[in-house]
Amino acid sequence: MKDTTTQSFVKDVIEESKRQPVLVDFWAPWCGPCKQLTPVLEKAVKTAKGKVKLVKMNIDDHPAIPGQMGIQSIPAVIAFVNGQPADGFMGALPESQVVAFLERLTKDRIGGEAQDLLKAADAALADGDAAGASDLYAQLLAEDSANVHALGGLARCYVETGALDQARQTLAMVPEAKRNDASVAAARAALELAEQVKTVGPIADLEQKVAKDPLDHQARFDLALALSGEGRRIEALEHLLAIVKRDRKWNEDGARKQLVQLFDAWGPTDEATVEGRKRLSSILFA
Repeated sequence: MKDTTTQSFVKDVIEESKRQPVLVDFWAPWCGPCKQLTPVLEKAVKTAKGKVKLVKMNIDDHPAIPGQMGIQSIPAVIAFVNGQPADGFMGALPESQVVAFLERLTKDRIGGEAQDLLKAADAALADGDAAGASDLYAQLLAEDSANVHALGGLARCYVETGALDQARQTLAMVPEAKRNDASVAAARAALELAEQVKTVGPIADLEQKVAKDPLDHQARFDLALALSGEGRRIEALEHLLAIVKRDRKWNEDGARKQLVQLFDAWGPTDEATVEGRKRLSSILFA
């Protein structure tokens, strides 16, 4: 367990996570829930006996990294594996849930069959096979109706197929205490994004508006939403990053906030999220 800084983050977290999972606890001295979570985290990490490391970052002293990652609420714990964000949660979870999080991260006590099903379901969803992923998540939930990862994944499947009401109903099944689970947060962000996409016009019309006036930020913003709704993630990133670069303050920092929502919806390990965060950081901290 150690404290890290903006300057030492790469060494303490990115490089170290290539050897073993590293938890980053984003906190601040004024945060009451942070003080509740710290001893719980430290105890759980000690119990893990070297299988995972804990690194703490004071967001008041070092705001760049949490800003880049879209951390908007603390305490927030992000797990890094192989140099990339892999999982996380927000809020002062009870000890049992923190231990369960570590067990899931280190894969010590996840049943082999369930673990394989989760991997297969996540892979199917990532490949665009929402129907296949939905069947796999349903199998998991038949065995364990409280499997939060599977509930979040199933909700994502419903979003992908346009069944937004079913997505809402599925998310409503998640216990209040577990609604900050990474898979659930991603599903919730994806649902909100899908609802936003319904309010924008056809891509062709928006492209014409942007071509006619490259400084029409609202048209470019709407185009980015429409593109993301079609799965054209990199193109959506390009347009939102262009707004941030040209006018960071436009619509009360609306483009950057939308990027953060996209990152949440796509998940921390998605290629577009990784690329987008890298490029956003280069613009914000240049």
